[in-house]
Amino acid sequence: MNAAAHPAHVAPVARTGAVLTIDLDAVAANYRLLVERAGGAVVAGVMKADAYGLGMAHVAPALVRAGCRVFFTAHVEEGIRLRAIVPPGSAIYVLHGPPPGTAADFIEHGLIPVLNDPGQVRAWSAACVRAGRRLAAAVQVDSGMSRMGLAPADLEALGDPRDWLAAFEPVLLMSHLACADMPGHPLNARQRARFDAIRARLPAMPASLANSSAIFLGPDFRHDLVRPGAALYGINPQPGQANPLRRAVALDARIVQVRTIGAGDAVGYGARYVADGTRRIATIAIGYADGWLRALSGRGCAHIDGVRVPIAGTVSMDSITLDVTGIPDARLQPGMTVELLGAHQHVDAVAADAGTIGYEVLTRLGSRFERRYSPPQ
Repeated sequence: MNAAAHPAHVAPVARTGAVLTIDLDAVAANYRLLVERAGGAVVAGVMKADAYGLGMAHVAPALVRAGCRVFFTAHVEEGIRLRAIVPPGSAIYVLHGPPPGTAADFIEHGLIPVLNDPGQVRAWSAACVRAGRRLAAAVQVDSGMSRMGLAPADLEALGDPRDWLAAFEPVLLMSHLACADMPGHPLNARQRARFDAIRARLPAMPASLANSSAIFLGPDFRHDLVRPGAALYGINPQPGQANPLRRAVALDARIVQVRTIGAGDAVGYGARYVADGTRRIATIAIGYADGWLRALSGRGCAHIDGVRVPIAGTVSMDSITLDVTGIPDARLQPGMTVELLGAHQHVDAVAADAGTIGYEVLTRLGSRFERRYSPPQ
């Protein structure tokens, strides 16, 4: 069916409340832009949380076509699923390292653990002894975020690095910045200096410090490998500045019902919205069960043909009410759609309305949508 026969504002599948469209060409273009900005560093693709909620089974092949051969997941199960998707020989790092009892899974599926504490170092060394060979591993050090990685005391307790690194093959030394999206924050420079000081005390190996935002902090932060996640999916890595990346996600929700209310009429749970006059209210088929944050109640909005329509009242589990006063009735028929993410509303703008970050908005998007991938797979 051609575009004229199926206008964009008409949902072609009425069995779902909304349509989530992922632009894989935009993801690939973002990857290529990051390669240009990385200054020769290898650019990995972070696939954790099912590619930030967008579908690893579709996103990873798009990145492979763009040239990506190094990937990161958070959990071993994610790594196992990813191994079946990417080409043989692709490197897959598991950020949380090997949970107890999973060393055999790492070996079977060719996954590289990121070792974060002395216990993981010892366990992986023992697995190498059992396997009779030095298996690859990354070593993460804590440079000042106090979340994951070997702390200075851990490194001291492990002793001579030539000894504890001898059992496995250290293929990457990494750390993570706490404030990379705040270019002027002094912790960025302190963490970089601490990381480089630790590097100087360890045997030479490739290094990685930069996430999405740190790629834009300059060459001193890029080292040998960078690890963008959110930037691949269009989230602005430089808040407050123009976003150099392409929008990769659109979300359109279906209109269920439209009604007219009068002055004093309340809308939604808690009666938080009370009409100050005659208003038109549209109910759309999406809610917090689909990941559209309840914090957007009375604050967020949708767009209809580029016109902003505010959320009226409380975001419910399966529905949201919009004040569509002034929108022509011909554009408010059941089954037609409104834009929640798209050309007129970026994921970062939704996050700002909700008092959160774009990462949370993307990763919360639920499973009840019709998901479309462009180009079709």
